[in-house]
Amino acid sequence: MQQLHRRGFDLGQVATVTKPTMPQLPTITQSWNHDQAVLLPQLLSPHLPTHQQHIQQAQQLMENVLNSAEVTPYFEQEPYSTPFSKHFSIVASSMEEHDEQGIEKMYIDAHDEGKTVAEELWCKASWLSFYDEDASLRFRFSWGMEGYEDVSSNPDKQAWAGKLCDVLFPESALICQNSTLLQHLQHLLGHEPAFVERIVYFNAPQGGAQFHHDVERGHAGVVFAQLSGSTFWLALAKPKLMDEIIAFVHNTTQQQHIQSLLPSKQQQQALLKLCQNREDLSAYMEEVDHELIEAIIDRCPAFIAQLVQQGYTYQLNTGDVLLLPQRDIEHCVWHSVFHLGEHPGEALSFAIR
Repeated sequence: MQQLHRRGFDLGQVATVTKPTMPQLPTITQSWNHDQAVLLPQLLSPHLPTHQQHIQQAQQLMENVLNSAEVTPYFEQEPYSTPFSKHFSIVASSMEEHDEQGIEKMYIDAHDEGKTVAEELWCKASWLSFYDEDASLRFRFSWGMEGYEDVSSNPDKQAWAGKLCDVLFPESALICQNSTLLQHLQHLLGHEPAFVERIVYFNAPQGGAQFHHDVERGHAGVVFAQLSGSTFWLALAKPKLMDEIIAFVHNTTQQQHIQSLLPSKQQQQALLKLCQNREDLSAYMEEVDHELIEAIIDRCPAFIAQLVQQGYTYQLNTGDVLLLPQRDIEHCVWHSVFHLGEHPGEALSFAIR
């Protein structure tokens, strides 16, 4: 059995899963078209040895950032400086004092044949939570104003932000140059995929992501690749998650769990009212502060056990890939992640355009 711990909460345990088999293309297509996550076990394993040095290099970078809470000095040294300087230059950096989770953000321009071809690119390192014992962090690559959700408006800058990720984390090729993955995605999308809005994750003990989705205009979904370590996932389309929430709230045997998380009668009544109207519940889930629902889906072991029993589970081991369709706000795959094991692991999370 594996224990699920995240940010100080003991959220139950799950059985170690048997080794899954690679699904055939018709199964992948059916799952994708029905807004279901798709596990591609050991897709990367044959190619991991080629990038082992890069993965170890990234691990060292993570440890350096954890120890110093800064980023730029490491990227200005080898083994990064020479490949970086061929097409990129650091314009400025910010220690992100306005962002409690931010560590440092590098502002970068791209150059080609002596000309500046893309400005406003950035790489930002951040903590994944406010919990002191969670050492998880991420490197995010994008351009323009952070939090402005229309970065897809400039494909050229998106492409250069991706190239920046390739240079600093060459193991990105495990996704971007994987012929099998590319063929599958081309079949699903009807065109050659592009990998944008890239994130390099280092999930650590007590870490992981709370339930969320990754819908963004112009993006079809997300590909997540486990390069080292293991993670446990709960993933299901929003309508199914809403079904599970409503069933849980209306189940009289679960009331003690709800009351322990939401002790106020007012909160309990507000939650019950939300679950009597699907439109209201759907809209509330999209609010930045959705504590009534967050308490259930992210901090309630009984609810997590319910999702596990329903089979909305995926365990990613080193070499595994997970596809997460993000069709639109109403049908996207919501997902929650738990780190497994005693040591941090590296993973790639790239949006698919």
